[in-house]
Amino acid sequence: MLGFAHDAVLLQETVAAVLGVKSLPVQTEQADQHGLQLNGTYVDATFGRGGHSQLLLSQLAADAKLIVFDKDPTAIAVARELAAADSRVHVVHESFATLTDSLDALGITQVDGLMADLGISSPQIDDGSRGFSFMRDGAVDMRMDTSRGQSVAEWLSKVDDETLANVLYEFGEERHSRRIARAIKQMESYESTLELAEVIKVAHPNWQRGKHPATQSFQAMRIFINNELGDVDAFLAQSIPMLKPGGQLAVISFHSLEDRRIKQFLQRHSKGQHPEDENLPMPPQRPRYFGKPKRVGPSKTEVSCNPRARSAWLRMATRTDVAYVPATEE
Repeated sequence: MLGFAHDAVLLQETVAAVLGVKSLPVQTEQADQHGLQLNGTYVDATFGRGGHSQLLLSQLAADAKLIVFDKDPTAIAVARELAAADSRVHVVHESFATLTDSLDALGITQVDGLMADLGISSPQIDDGSRGFSFMRDGAVDMRMDTSRGQSVAEWLSKVDDETLANVLYEFGEERHSRRIARAIKQMESYESTLELAEVIKVAHPNWQRGKHPATQSFQAMRIFINNELGDVDAFLAQSIPMLKPGGQLAVISFHSLEDRRIKQFLQRHSKGQHPEDENLPMPPQRPRYFGKPKRVGPSKTEVSCNPRARSAWLRMATRTDVAYVPATEE
């Protein structure tokens, strides 16, 4: 399974960021093949097919640790295969929203680096049976973790028009959400992703050139059913107490809903300015938990080789030495 073809986006940049270095050493036949040999404990919060993890491991010392998280049972199978070959790897079949509790169960209270590659992976899209694709037929499932929770089909059979429209608008930024929701609810069954995509296509009054009209609706249902934005918020909040002083946070996102959250989180906790303080005559002094954030996008070369990378942004920041204070105590 480790040989599964999957291009990890912003690979070098993300691993360098989580290690706190400007760039990784260039590997040649004559160069030292043992990488940076850094110690510490690191987390890959979205293992996927292990591209980022495997490069990170090449830069770590023999006594370092790498904890990998994923919801997807297929990804976990790949992760366990890697763990069987490398004792530094520890596998957690959970959402990264469980970061603190899951690491605590392993006896880990703080880490040197956290990285995450948000959203859906190419293997998940390419497997029509998972239900993520509107180009390949399959069951209308869309769960990241197929071992628990309700599928999109089950949810659609119960949800009312108004709630569905709100989901399409909030999580897919779909301007024609009400019209599409009505069309979806008129379907007799939700057994085929291609049938669902076709209904959305017919109902959509304004197609964007080069973009399938079901794109935003499928995105919305996937994000909702997997609680993706809620999980991102929980993960980011837990990164503050989890990172050691000088520890690194590196997160890749692919659409504005996620990127906006990461950007605002890092701005808030690097400037010590919270939105709820704006209208106060004397805003409280908030802790600055991160240094100045940085943002990196893919190179033209990467985009030409891997079109999926075109919308990706990597945001990174370094944890300051300011002690964490729970919000209720600030």
